[in-house]
Amino acid sequence: MTANLSVTGTRQGTRRFYVGMAIAVLITVFLGFSRTYFLKAYYGTPELSLLLHLHGLVFTSWVLLFLAQTTLVATGRTDLHRRLGAGGAVLAALLLIVGTITAIMRVKGGRPSPIPGVPPLSFLAVPLFDMVVFAILIGAGLALRNRPDTHKRLMTLATIALTSAPIARIAAVRQVGPPAFFGLTDLFIVAMLVYDFATRRKVHPATIWGGLVIVASQPLRLMISGTPAWLAFAGWLTSW
Repeated sequence: MTANLSVTGTRQGTRRFYVGMAIAVLITVFLGFSRTYFLKAYYGTPELSLLLHLHGLVFTSWVLLFLAQTTLVATGRTDLHRRLGAGGAVLAALLLIVGTITAIMRVKGGRPSPIPGVPPLSFLAVPLFDMVVFAILIGAGLALRNRPDTHKRLMTLATIALTSAPIARIAAVRQVGPPAFFGLTDLFIVAMLVYDFATRRKVHPATIWGGLVIVASQPLRLMISGTPAWLAFAGWLTSW
């Protein structure tokens, strides 16, 4: 009886943890895009194009769906969670398409890089790698949806991979550059590692490998962003 209560308590605690992670991501997204999207009327920032409005809508919808899905699991509504899963897969695909097009069109339209001193073609490596990492993690998460412990970690990590964009829009972070917004993104991964170890006495393989995909991609994109090969590729992408 005691063992069963302990297991139940651990499961409930884990479910609350992932709801907390979803809320933290939602707050991060709001803070990062408050001036340019959520509260733009208050701050008087420039009007957005239709594509950027679509990007904001899809991105926000994904984060809200992620919060809804973690909450459904935490409250025992796994049946509804599974029903929403198909819609989530469609939304993830839409996010990849819109996110990639938006990144390319931003550069093609002559908009400056969000990071001071970084040329737009070089910066393009950052959002495009975000899409690649998201695709890898979300694809693995959907493929392993019948393994709940792995699935929830991969879906969480896929969403974390998107947080570098809003974090980079926070003024104080933007001035420091990639070390700051990548480092703050990685704090979400650290939280998962610590929670895994605290509750399981070991880190789940999905947390390790999924986290490594995100972390390894960060210096990689910076390393290649200024190379002639990347600049030629980015120039080709934005010349259509």
